[in-house]
Amino acid sequence: MAKSISSDKILYILKTRGPQTAQSLAGMMDMTSMGARQHLQTLESQGLASTYDQIEKRGRPSRYWQLTPQANTRFPDRHNDLTIHMIDAVKKVFGEEGLDKLIIERENKSREVYREALAGNESLLDKAQALAAIRTDEGYMATVEEDEEGIWLYENHCPICEAATACQNFCRSELEVFSDALGDDVDVQRKEHIVSGARRCSYLLAPKG
Repeated sequence: MAKSISSDKILYILKTRGPQTAQSLAGMMDMTSMGARQHLQTLESQGLASTYDQIEKRGRPSRYWQLTPQANTRFPDRHNDLTIHMIDAVKKVFGEEGLDKLIIERENKSREVYREALAGNESLLDKAQALAAIRTDEGYMATVEEDEEGIWLYENHCPICEAATACQNFCRSELEVFSDALGDDVDVQRKEHIVSGARRCSYLLAPKG
């Protein structure tokens, strides 16, 4: 049981923080490098992790561990809510116009929920954290960080990835909902996109002007 919990934690770290060395994982999990490596090798044998070597500034190349596409099956998935078959069916029965109406309806409902959740939060950081909490509940594994460029909203998982790949308007819709929920004085830019092959989606939030 403990071994399973440790492996699940490693999967979570690789999903939310990207590729790591066995040593760095060991430090995060308070275990030996050998122990972390054993868990990683088990994940590799299950097809959930793979390695690559990266040249560092000094010394020999370091071996990094990363998730495989198959590992995404271990994370929250909402394909039951929004499937490729449903999208195809809507297109066939109602055409592209019907699909656009469906997206707009979903957009309006999300906008109401997000506005309510962000109400009462004064600072942009508080709003971003409230938005991240909602998105995490929806399966996006969202986190917030702040640096000199502004505030970053990171989404480490896309529970509707296949649907978004089949219809890019779902992603366009989410970007518009974020902008609306955060307010007219906030500029929202998508910098990374899972659908385009990135490890995560990232959004830079910054005050306009």
